[in-house]
Amino acid sequence: MHKIDFEKIISLENLLNAWLVFKVGKGAKVDVMEFERNLEDNLFSLHRDLKAGSYKHGSYTHFVISDPKKRDIHKAQIRDRVLHQILYDYLCEIYEPIFIEDSYSSRIGKGTLRAVLRLKQLAEKMSRKNFGRCYAMKFDVKKYFDSIDHDILFSILYGKVKNDL
Repeated sequence: MHKIDFEKIISLENLLNAWLVFKVGKGAKVDVMEFERNLEDNLFSLHRDLKAGSYKHGSYTHFVISDPKKRDIHKAQIRDRVLHQILYDYLCEIYEPIFIEDSYSSRIGKGTLRAVLRLKQLAEKMSRKNFGRCYAMKFDVKKYFDSIDHDILFSILYGKVKNDL
């Protein structure tokens, strides 16, 4: 069980580090530049709201992209995304060590290329042992994230994280 050190999580140092990680590759985006223009004020404001318990998540901006299939995107405001980065980093510390080796999506040091190389390695191993043909599937479950039961998800999170707040 991991006990939350809320003061450490919301420290100004942690907020700044989360900002630096978050903004990589996004520096030319208008909303990112606007947030950075008043970075100190924005981070202090977020810190005050979190410390006082008055933080409220902002609204989302909805847009549609095609990459190549149509996807509905709901983008949070920058200050919320900085907090998302902090939470992501915190939860990665807890969950990364217990993930299976062959899980590649959205993990540092993993990704599509590593998944393909691992598949190749496993297929070659299977063929050397005369298992016959080896098949692999790549698929996308329609509206997968929309279908996740949040009560179940939170019960899994609460099983690993202790919150005395």
